[in-house]
Amino acid sequence: MDHETWTDRQETTTCDVDGHDLDVAYYDEGSGTPVLFLHGIPTSSYLWHDVAPALTDEFRVVAPDMVGYGNSAMHDGFDRSIRAQEAMIDSLLGELDLDAVSFVGHDLGGGVGLRYAAHEPERVSKLVLSNAVCYDSWPIETIVDLGLPETIDGMDVDELQGMLRKLLRNTLYGEDPSEEFVEAMLAQWDSEEALVSLSRNAIGTNTSHTTEVDPSEIEAETLLLWGAEDEFQPIEYAERLERDIPDAELVGLGRANHWVPEDRPEAYLNRLEGFLAG
Repeated sequence: MDHETWTDRQETTTCDVDGHDLDVAYYDEGSGTPVLFLHGIPTSSYLWHDVAPALTDEFRVVAPDMVGYGNSAMHDGFDRSIRAQEAMIDSLLGELDLDAVSFVGHDLGGGVGLRYAAHEPERVSKLVLSNAVCYDSWPIETIVDLGLPETIDGMDVDELQGMLRKLLRNTLYGEDPSEEFVEAMLAQWDSEEALVSLSRNAIGTNTSHTTEVDPSEIEAETLLLWGAEDEFQPIEYAERLERDIPDAELVGLGRANHWVPEDRPEAYLNRLEGFLAG
């Protein structure tokens, strides 16, 4: 599915995030057991464009843009940390009358899933973590730098997009990364408001929000579906999660860097579908 079609199919609702009423854009198609997909930084729900639509014959698929990202609220003045994104997810599930979901999270979205599964075990039936932030594995230096006020003070939108374009190209697997995917991820960061929003998203990355979670308390059956050649969130962290989460299996996908749903969509989908159906 191309980016324009994905955007056209999104709906919008208002979620309560720590007392702030914030617009949340989300993709919601299919019927059956609900599966929620959550992206990370600096992507959007479009990260799942090759995976989520393929599941709609068997599952109800919900994929929101986190607040501060995509077509969700980007104005200044609210928390964008994964703790706040967890509150957004809880509110969104209430708005959609969903009692429990299978939770699929990548990068920061995986950190949200890790927290939510630990804090609300009855609401996460299955958990899938892909190249997820965990323990003290994050934030990476690029994101830390982006969150510094002096960084964005001297940066315009073109410079931001140039930096992100290089980052995405260098961390997709292979020598010929998908330009369509790169440009789709850049589309949200096309204004001064978006530039500030991304910086606020970056400064909201807080290692304490995962180090305070005890993975051994997670009750959900868990699949660690990991891009094995990731330099941001190395597979060693997935191995640690596999040891600590009582019911966890690690599947490492070769020829996949950080953006594993984009690098290996067919292999990712096959593993994911088998886990969810099982």
